[in-house]
Amino acid sequence: MTIGLTYDLRDEYLALGFSEEETAEFDREGTIVAIETTLDSLGYKTDRIGNIWNLVRRLEQGDRWDLVFNIAEGMYGAGREAQVPALLDAYRIPYVFSNPLVMALTLDKALTKVIVKNAGIATPEHRVVYHPRDIADINLPFPLFAKPLAEGTGKGIDPRSVIRTPQQLSDVCNELLSRYNQPVLVETYLSGREFTAGIVGTGDRARCVGVIEIILKDNAEEGVYSYVNKEECEERIIYSLTDPAASEACAGMALNVWKTLRCEDAGRVDIRFDEHGNPFFLEVNPLAGMHPEHSDLPILATLHGIPYRDLMTMIMDSALLKIRKPVHETGTPVDQYAL
Repeated sequence: MTIGLTYDLRDEYLALGFSEEETAEFDREGTIVAIETTLDSLGYKTDRIGNIWNLVRRLEQGDRWDLVFNIAEGMYGAGREAQVPALLDAYRIPYVFSNPLVMALTLDKALTKVIVKNAGIATPEHRVVYHPRDIADINLPFPLFAKPLAEGTGKGIDPRSVIRTPQQLSDVCNELLSRYNQPVLVETYLSGREFTAGIVGTGDRARCVGVIEIILKDNAEEGVYSYVNKEECEERIIYSLTDPAASEACAGMALNVWKTLRCEDAGRVDIRFDEHGNPFFLEVNPLAGMHPEHSDLPILATLHGIPYRDLMTMIMDSALLKIRKPVHETGTPVDQYAL
């Protein structure tokens, strides 16, 4: 079975003049090598494709793959994470991780919260700032938390994201609007513990493979899982197993979120407690980082006794269930399990 690899390589974009922060969500060579060598060790034949422009060229040349392992984040547009899955859908090429609808929805943190809240899952109250004039209409009590609507890897988050005054709210929102050219999500700040839960599988087969607590070291930026803290996680963050009660609460909420949003194959759900120890959904990452030592999902799996190779096996097993023979060949869709 031939597995194509789609991704955005950080070094390629840096060479084009993009900044470290602009490329923060993109992958280093080490991540691609880890995925590639692990898939090779599992008996798959891998083929590096790269970014969406390379994918377009390869498709035009007539190249096809049995399955694509897609971790391409995309550079432009509200649907940037949905672009590669949508293109692969058009060519009827199956892929690992979620479909375009899920990718586009979950990139918009506010819309995701609306759906999650409608499903009865606790999430902080929020408002969206599309224009500076919207700031005056925010009627939530302080403290608040502000971040870009559609970014990851902690981009746009630092200690100033915790907002305690109207002037600070105005200053931070205006800066984020200008800097990231996208709306700003403002929500009630939660002062309790922070967790992330790893999910593997799709639909009824989905399961939580573990929960870890994110603990800031003394040298970390205070109070937030920020861009700097994430980029320098080895020096600033402790990823820790947690107590059974917290783990159970987070696992149940994460699995509920995952199934509600119809996410596929693997990813993470971020949860934070309020001052009373009640869990609240923050956001979901259906396109989680896959570096063995630097990304939250593999770190989480390792802490729960799941080696990287086993995690990749679980992800591929889930993705293989989505491979169907064309209806005109079989009369009905049939799962293909054989490699």
